[in-house]
Amino acid sequence: MPVFTSQGPSLRDLAAQALSSTEHGYDLLAPTFDHTPFRTPDRVLAATAAALRPLGPFPAGLDLCCGTGAGVEALLPLCRERVTGVDFSAGMLARARAAVTAPGARPALDWVRADARALPFDGAFDLAVSFGAFGHFLPAERPGLFAQVHRALRPGGLFAFPLGAPPPPTSPWYWATLGFDAAMRVRNALWRPRFVMYYRTFPLAGVRADLERAGFAVELWPLEGFGRRADGSPRCRLVVARRA
Repeated sequence: MPVFTSQGPSLRDLAAQALSSTEHGYDLLAPTFDHTPFRTPDRVLAATAAALRPLGPFPAGLDLCCGTGAGVEALLPLCRERVTGVDFSAGMLARARAAVTAPGARPALDWVRADARALPFDGAFDLAVSFGAFGHFLPAERPGLFAQVHRALRPGGLFAFPLGAPPPPTSPWYWATLGFDAAMRVRNALWRPRFVMYYRTFPLAGVRADLERAGFAVELWPLEGFGRRADGSPRCRLVVARRA
């Protein structure tokens, strides 16, 4: 029986994914991924594009861990020469190629299969974005990941991604994410290959410090369309890191 929607994955599909490696798990999930809550919502993509639009157009853009291409679609109107989607899952890239087309002759559209921790780019992009992928990287991998993005950008290039505020302990989502991460740690301790996906390993303070150590100047822009919490802090921010 399908889960989430009538076109979503079945429980059997999700179980097979959970017992696979991260890469193969997303190969399996690719055909139904857009019909799950794991895909970044369109309003988050639209808010990110709207915040970045006044700084563009950018010559070349990169969507890091592009999945089925939703972020690439958001990038296309912001870039005038080229947009590249990179992912390590062949299945996700195949879905992206089938789903996304560039309007007219420009910008050119490329798909590259590569691990984000070893990007095959050097000073090639003016803007890099990423949506919903950072739970697939352990905290110890963040400095290397950010160094790869820094190297892929031209001087003055931007690395931007939305980051939601963590749910408070009074929220059911707080306990749901805590339980999910605990279950994943047990699964990865007992089962190989590992499937790396955590919700609580990307805190703003640590992320900002790692970006700055990688050579970025970091700004935080509130995405006001998502409102503010009771303490006045934004529910969602756009992290904008510029390669100096």
